[in-house]
Amino acid sequence: MNPDIGLIIIGDELLSAKRRDKHLENAARLLGERGLELSWVRIERDDLARLSAVFRETLHSTSLVFSLGGIGSTPDDVTRPAAAQAAGVPLMRHPEVVRLLETRFGKAAYPNRIRMAEVPQGASLIPNSSGLIPGFSLGDHHFLPGFPEMSAAMMSQIFDERYASLRREPVVEQLFEVYDVAESELVPIMERLLAACPEIRLSSLPRGGRPWRVEIGLKGSDPAVEAAQSEFTRELNRSGITWRQGARLAPGRLVPAARVGDTAGAEK
Repeated sequence: MNPDIGLIIIGDELLSAKRRDKHLENAARLLGERGLELSWVRIERDDLARLSAVFRETLHSTSLVFSLGGIGSTPDDVTRPAAAQAAGVPLMRHPEVVRLLETRFGKAAYPNRIRMAEVPQGASLIPNSSGLIPGFSLGDHHFLPGFPEMSAAMMSQIFDERYASLRREPVVEQLFEVYDVAESELVPIMERLLAACPEIRLSSLPRGGRPWRVEIGLKGSDPAVEAAQSEFTRELNRSGITWRQGARLAPGRLVPAARVGDTAGAEK
């Protein structure tokens, strides 16, 4: 069973659409490569009271959580004190981060940059391969920088070092386009497919257009998807429905249909 894995993405600039989020895409790719999936995502403001309440909820859950952003040294960076409040502990200057800042910046580390050495009491550090300021962990809750590529590298390291046992066979998704049939008319076929192949997940998305199209996705391990797509195409053919096999989606990449053994497209 997939563990409950969540993202908390922090920043007013994301909620105002001033900046486009990349954390979700990175996390989905990293997890997909390990056969895992995100369970939930929240985007939150840089607000101390609100973040404290959010972290209080997630710290007392059984979720594996990544918090992204708000661990800098400016007044709008309130993730550190919010995490400490939620955990009910004080902020402490971690001596290892103090040494890092003093080595890098000398006297210029004070009075402001040194704030990045503050972590909730009892937190462990998350190394930053870029040589910049580390993140920190409170149990299974990991606080990372707001820079997407930097946090993605740190997240990958956390999974490989702490959660290797969670790794599953990578998840793939096979897409189909079904033509000239209402989505509701496909429900019985979908239900029979899920009953026959309970290990896969199914998605349905009307695409419209002329001819009318419905996109069906079958997601799971590669063997499970192979079995499900055989069952699905038999059902479609039995019902006289016109269809076309689309792309095979793998973690972080799209594989054209011609590369997964079905160059015929799809026809009734």
